[in-house]
Amino acid sequence: MQAMHPPLDHAVRPTRTRPCTMASPPRLLIVGCGDVGMRVLPLVRRGWRVFVLTSSPGRVAALRAAGATPLVANLDMPATLGRLAGLPDAVLHLAPPQAAGWQDQRTRALVQALARGGRVRRFVYVSTTGVYGDAGGARIDETHRLAPTTERARRRVDAERVLRGWARAQGVVLSILRAPGIYASDRAGGHPRERLHRGTPVLARADDVYSNHIHADDLARACVAALARGRALRAYNACDGSEMLVGDYYDLAADLAGLPRPPRLARVEAEKVLSAQQMSFLGESRRLDNRRLREELRLVLRYPSVVEGLRRG
Repeated sequence: MQAMHPPLDHAVRPTRTRPCTMASPPRLLIVGCGDVGMRVLPLVRRGWRVFVLTSSPGRVAALRAAGATPLVANLDMPATLGRLAGLPDAVLHLAPPQAAGWQDQRTRALVQALARGGRVRRFVYVSTTGVYGDAGGARIDETHRLAPTTERARRRVDAERVLRGWARAQGVVLSILRAPGIYASDRAGGHPRERLHRGTPVLARADDVYSNHIHADDLARACVAALARGRALRAYNACDGSEMLVGDYYDLAADLAGLPRPPRLARVEAEKVLSAQQMSFLGESRRLDNRRLREELRLVLRYPSVVEGLRRG
C-alpha cells in the first residue's frame, strides 16, 4: 500500500546550501540529459539554474528551448570538462558508463573535474538494480549485498563505489537511485508492444523470473525528490510496487494492447532464439522493496504498478 504523503510538487525547490538571492538561484548540473533528463527539466527549472552536459552539439538548441544552459563536453575526453570546476551546487548524474570494462571511467572523469572546484553539496546518481545480481526471486531491499553478474552491472557497482569515496572526502550528500527497467509509451523502445509485434518469445512459467519496473515519469520525479530530500550515502530502489514474472508482464501488455500473447519457451529453447543480452536479463530474478523511495523521499508514484502505466498507453 502506498504511504499517504502529499503529492510531490510539480517543481520541487531545492534546500539551499548557501545564502542565495532571487537573482542567483542555485546551480544544478545534469549529466546525461536523455529521455529521463528531459522529463526532469520541467520539474527543476523554476528552482534552479540548470546546466546540461552534452557531448552532442546538435542538441544545444533543443536543450536551450527546454530551459537549460548547454555545456558541450565529453566524459570520454576529460580535458573538455574543465568548465565544471566550481560550477554546480548540485549534480544529477544520468550518464551510463562506457560500453566495456569493469570500471566506469566516465564517472571517474566527472568527479575529478568537480573536485577541483569544491562547490558541489548534493549529488544524485541513477544506477541500476542490476547491481544486486540474482536473488532467486526473493524480495530484497537496499541492504542486500551487491553481486553483479554482468560486466555492465560491475561498471555500475564501480561507479557507486567511486562516488561514495568522493562524497565522503568532499562532504557531499550523495543519494543513489537504483532503477530497473524503465518504460513509457512515449519513450523510444519503452513500451513492450514493439517486442509483441515481433513475436519475441518469453520463458515458460516454470523457468520464468521476476522483473521490476519504473515509469519514466516516476523516475524523473524520483530524481527531483532525491535532490530535495535524499539522505547522505543512501541508496534507494527506484521502482514501482509490481511483483510480476516477465512473461506475465508481456501477457498483460498484450491484453491491454489487443495483441497476441507472446509464445513461451523453456529456457533451453529460448537460448537458441534469443540473444545473449536478452538472455542475460532473464538470468536474474528479484522482487524489490521500494519502501525507502516512498517513505524517505516521500514520493507518491503516479504509476504504482505496471497496470496503471501500461493502461496509459
